[in-house]
Amino acid sequence: MILCVPMEIKRIIEKQLVQHILKQNPPILILYGPRRVGKTTLTEIIVSQLKFRTKMVYGDDPDVQRELAGIGLTGIQQYVAQYDLVVFDEAQYIPNIGGILKLIADHVKGKKILVTGSSSLDIAKTVLEPLTGRKKVWYLYPIADEEVRDTTIQIPETTLSSYLRFGMYPVVLTTFGEEEKGAYLRQLLEDYVYKDALRIVGERNREPVRRLLIALAYQVGQEVSYTELSRTVGLDYKTVMKYLDILEECFVLLRLPAFSRNMRTELRKSRKIYFVDVGIRNALVDYFVPFDKRNDRGSLWENWVIMERTKHDHYAQRSVKRYFWRTHDQKEVDLIEEEAGQLTAVEIKWNRTSQTVGQHTFCTQYPGSNALFIDRESYRGKED
Repeated sequence: MILCVPMEIKRIIEKQLVQHILKQNPPILILYGPRRVGKTTLTEIIVSQLKFRTKMVYGDDPDVQRELAGIGLTGIQQYVAQYDLVVFDEAQYIPNIGGILKLIADHVKGKKILVTGSSSLDIAKTVLEPLTGRKKVWYLYPIADEEVRDTTIQIPETTLSSYLRFGMYPVVLTTFGEEEKGAYLRQLLEDYVYKDALRIVGERNREPVRRLLIALAYQVGQEVSYTELSRTVGLDYKTVMKYLDILEECFVLLRLPAFSRNMRTELRKSRKIYFVDVGIRNALVDYFVPFDKRNDRGSLWENWVIMERTKHDHYAQRSVKRYFWRTHDQKEVDLIEEEAGQLTAVEIKWNRTSQTVGQHTFCTQYPGSNALFIDRESYRGKED
């Protein structure tokens, strides 16, 4: 039995989502994120605050799927007529959800619509294009460290070493016991992570998807050659690319391209691949040993910091592009961030060192760039 702290960690975007629904412009709000990160919980909290006449539609309910299959305009009008707010939870399971939302946007005025989904690929195929200009998209990630630090409830373990071993899923953070945390992550991997991807590529492809994820788990923080990856997992190049696209759209992976402004000395085609949650990465290789005994501390730290910065910037509605940088003579920077034309060369190291050669070289080649060093003592960064 997994023993958890009763809790609700207040999510950063809760207030923003409430304000958006009240404004009703654009009329449809879409909330994406991995399974089990708290989308349904957050939605129910928002509904309780708003006090609207609300219809909750749970897309993973087979009865709901049958009820909405083939529904037309008249049926939709009757379906939502008595409500101010309609919530489609896990909407990717609802047949023709894109057509349903388009009918509501075009013909049913004055309704507030909230849509949640765990696969942006599923919804994007049927929703995003028809709703151009009439929807706002948000992402909900696993718990952000700043959300933990802002809470007043007691969390069993808030050390960085625990975060880097078990990740940031809500149940993991509130679970007592290392064995219990590991068991939950293994089950999450089987029940949800594989499930979302396999629903798209087919159950028969479980083993190739598993091999691909395990191979990537061993290459966190390293440059990944898609050609070598295809040889390693026994898949052709196009299939590897297809699976990577799906895993990214299902919020399992995050890919960083190489930064290059066409300088002949820079790599341009390489990619680095990270996991949206390091706990899932560690579950893939079944490796939860104490942090001081690990040989992958640096790569896990790099992965975790990049995801924490990604969460922070998204919730703050900052448009930040992320890359890594390396030259052919092996000078490199872990992370390049670009915001409104300003470049920042970020080095992410578990132990503090001075400014790296890579940072110095990058800032010389790109005058006006900032240099930022993030270590375990002050992981938000410190100007050098």
